[in-house]
Amino acid sequence: MVKVEEFELKEDLYYWRKGHTWAKIESNDRVRVGIDDVGVKSAGEIVFVRLKPKGAKVKQGDALGVLESAKWVGPIESPVSGEIVEVNEQLRKQPKLLMSSPYGDGWIAVIKPSNLEVDITNLLKGSDPQAIEWYKKEIEEKVRKKK
Repeated sequence: MVKVEEFELKEDLYYWRKGHTWAKIESNDRVRVGIDDVGVKSAGEIVFVRLKPKGAKVKQGDALGVLESAKWVGPIESPVSGEIVEVNEQLRKQPKLLMSSPYGDGWIAVIKPSNLEVDITNLLKGSDPQAIEWYKKEIEEKVRKKK
């Protein structure tokens, strides 16, 4: 993990920059997805999460669900295309898990990817030197300017 100011950037994840979501490729041909630290903190206090159901199909950039915070209501964009095979049911009762553990207990869904080889070319690997520069820019634009 890399710290960029007080924000975490995980080197083993792939990032969908447009939607501030991450993808973790798991060994069983599944991809666990969530919202990155900048996306969560720029949203403010999260009060509600509505997710698409298990079995729903999504394309890269499509909404996996909706996030509602004190400051903002908007889509949670999928970093990969495929079928949702699991959703984090804990988020319905405890949406604050997104804030306290965006890369752990606050994950959004698990997706069986349909086109991972292509989708991954649109993602930024956390270990890529460009990732830190992108994160710094996003912190300035999404977090610092909002204060």
